[in-house]
Amino acid sequence: MIQVLVVEDEVVIRNALKRLLERHKYQVSEAGTVTESLEKYDLDKFDVIISDLRLPGAPGTDIIKATKTPVLIMTSYSSIRSAIDSMKMGAVDYIAKPFEHNEIIETVAKIIREHTKTEREEKVEREEPQPAVHGMIGSCPQMMELFRRIRKVAQTNSTVLINGESGTGKELVARAIHNLSDRENQEMISVNCAAIPENLIESELFGHEKGAFTGATATRTGLVEAANRSTLFLDEIGELPLEAQARLLRVLQENEIRKVGSVQSKKVDVRLVVATHRDLKQLVVDSYFREDLYYRINVMTLLIPPLRERGNDILEVADAILRRTCIRLKAPMLNFSDSASHAIAKYAWPGNVRELENAIERAVVLAEKNKIGEELLAIDLESSTPTETSEFDNNEPVEDLSLEDYFQRFVLEHQDSMNETQLARKLGISRKCLWERRQRFGIPRKKKQIA
Repeated sequence: MIQVLVVEDEVVIRNALKRLLERHKYQVSEAGTVTESLEKYDLDKFDVIISDLRLPGAPGTDIIKATKTPVLIMTSYSSIRSAIDSMKMGAVDYIAKPFEHNEIIETVAKIIREHTKTEREEKVEREEPQPAVHGMIGSCPQMMELFRRIRKVAQTNSTVLINGESGTGKELVARAIHNLSDRENQEMISVNCAAIPENLIESELFGHEKGAFTGATATRTGLVEAANRSTLFLDEIGELPLEAQARLLRVLQENEIRKVGSVQSKKVDVRLVVATHRDLKQLVVDSYFREDLYYRINVMTLLIPPLRERGNDILEVADAILRRTCIRLKAPMLNFSDSASHAIAKYAWPGNVRELENAIERAVVLAEKNKIGEELLAIDLESSTPTETSEFDNNEPVEDLSLEDYFQRFVLEHQDSMNETQLARKLGISRKCLWERRQRFGIPRKKKQIA
């Protein structure tokens, strides 16, 4: 039977919660303070601990430090700040009093479902590292650890945050998580948050009712609803506008959506996987990303190593890409020359796997022999060390700048006074091209500050 510990100093609330949990077949123990719970029980024996935040003596968050058991924090002070502070300290979730009976039961069931290991899962953890997940290549320690974590999180419904530089294959990781989960029979829905215009993103994600705004000639189903019973992958979540962030937070908290222009909500069962190449913590500090949303999505973080840190994996990945490219382009099967292999292993690949794919495809198209030489890869080993985008010296003559430097300077100097359409027009490029170059150079769009 599942063991639950309730730590609550108000006897009436504690007894009512105990009876409610027992009616749902949980075995419940109780304590009035943190000290009493530590003295009476081995906290690691419980499946979940429900603790009030404000307790006599030590606060409920002190229990988090004393056990590996997941802790659900209750608070009658329903400010977002106290809830966020609890999650910073390691609480798996929080719930504000007074709460509905169904709400507490569903929350407890979700925590137990996501944190209780089955015998089979424990056996898998004890076994030697398994080979790469389907569709991914690598045998370096960082990738083996990534594969292990992918398999582990795929068996839960926890939200996953994927961090990695541009071109490392974040969508490939998201798809591996989906394909290894019990949602694999449903299509995964992928959304690039940076590629959708800000004035359309809420409608795209959450749908809209007919007449909700000018041009809404029919009711539309949003991508979140389309991902019901499946996985929703939000790439570049750091580019999500603040208004859409608030709506996404509601999806995570209440498991429901409300279309633009609608007064009714609809329940959804969506597994959320998000990705970014940016520092979300810094975006929170800069007020470009909601702090409460950050702690909701940062349940399980997967870090994809850049290609330059993967050792011999680089040549293994390059060989696989070469075979795949030759088949796709219906070209003869080619091999790398020794000099080409040396260049591939030595180059830093700032664009990671995506840059490697592009270099190999170009080489296959241009190849006239059965081997690809170093010259066909067109990589500059002397300038292969990636550098951070720095602020420009205002005294630097414009005529001495490269086209890339000119683009970066122009955007940085004018993005406060121009919108994306005006910037693109002045640069003589499309909005899509402007967005792609922003991604390449790591220049985020300016966003509204949180009021």
